[in-house]
Amino acid sequence: MMKSIQLNAYAKVNLGLDVLGKRPDGYHEVRMIMQTIGLHDKLTMNVINTPKIKIKTNLVFLPTNDSNIVYRAVDLMKKKYQINEGIYINLSKRIPVAAGMAGGSTDAAAALIGMNKLFNLNLTLEELMDIGVTLGADVPYCLMGGTALSEGIGEKLTPLPPLPNCHILIVKPNINVSTKKIYTSLDLSKVSTRPDIDGIIRGINQKDLYETTRHFANVLESVTIDKYKVIDDIKEEMLKHGAITSLMSGSGPTVFGIFDNKKLAKDAFYHFKVSNFKYHVYLTKPKGPVYSKE
Repeated sequence: MMKSIQLNAYAKVNLGLDVLGKRPDGYHEVRMIMQTIGLHDKLTMNVINTPKIKIKTNLVFLPTNDSNIVYRAVDLMKKKYQINEGIYINLSKRIPVAAGMAGGSTDAAAALIGMNKLFNLNLTLEELMDIGVTLGADVPYCLMGGTALSEGIGEKLTPLPPLPNCHILIVKPNINVSTKKIYTSLDLSKVSTRPDIDGIIRGINQKDLYETTRHFANVLESVTIDKYKVIDDIKEEMLKHGAITSLMSGSGPTVFGIFDNKKLAKDAFYHFKVSNFKYHVYLTKPKGPVYSKE
């Protein structure tokens, strides 16, 4: 049995997000293209002799009890596999919170992988994903990572070839958005722009960045931009600075721009860094699948 492990928990963006309708159970039926990016949190997990779960984090406002999804992920594994030892977790957050980038879900996914490795449980990716979906709809995707088609409530996943090489600029304005509220406010009859999910997949298969990005759209923009005009301002600013396309990720408020030119991407990064110190700004790249047995 290992005593300690360090894991990276990678953020995601949605290259396309379509909502097909509301299900009888209250969840929304979605069709999305998910993409892992290089921006990540770090989890250091240590086995301790007491049965407790202890979490330390660099953000004072984050809970460290069972209202933290990382705590719940570890607790679930401890109960399911009768693990008596406790775990001390140091969670170093870099992914902005409540930003539409699956920050909590990816931390939970990393915690599941960590428990699997620390205690030699030898669970397959599929088994971990079955456990992950009970914690949240994005957790199975965060376990798998890479480029993927996501359907159902987000739990039906089909891996896709990698997104063609590009640079991704992330800008999160200083507002927090409730995913639940955005979905509740969504009126599909008022949505004028939908992503062409099959068109995105076609572009990816052709390894053509321009064909891929031509079909990007996010139906939740119709709700979030209505409440926060700054999202639209950031999108326009990105296009002005050379992004091929710009889109809100998830329910927002994070905006990302796709660049085919590193210099333009860097210039845009510095522009946003200097123009508004309240923004979280990151320059990153697409990342392949996350899970590995090693």
